[in-house]
Amino acid sequence: MKLAMKLSLALPAAFLWLGVAAPMVRAQAETVAGKWHFVLQTEGGERTADPNFQQDGEQVTGKWGDADVKGTFGGGKLDLSFVYTSDEAGPGTLKIKGDLKGDTLTGIWEFQEYSGSFKATRQAASSPTGPPTSVR
Repeated sequence: MKLAMKLSLALPAAFLWLGVAAPMVRAQAETVAGKWHFVLQTEGGERTADPNFQQDGEQVTGKWGDADVKGTFGGGKLDLSFVYTSDEAGPGTLKIKGDLKGDTLTGIWEFQEYSGSFKATRQAASSPTGPPTSVR
């Protein structure tokens, strides 16, 4: 009888965790913050970029070269639109729309009259260099 009572208390607690806490953990893990390596498909071949994003709620900021990134990320969808100056094509607005799956973003980009697809991978966090230090 005691085992049945323990199970009757444990099961609702487990379902509560799965229903409430698990989605929160998943939402916290779903972010575009960090360093990325983008490969953009263009008419002139592949172009690469290594932007760094920060995320506060759904707001995304960061740097794409010298440009200040602005946009949103929510529900697995990235939507960026920011002023960018291309060495080849001059100034314009770069638009990035993509879907996040794990550490990979895929989607489309637009700049002036150009557009194409892209694939981006999240870069591993760099580890500190040099010998370990001790605190005394």
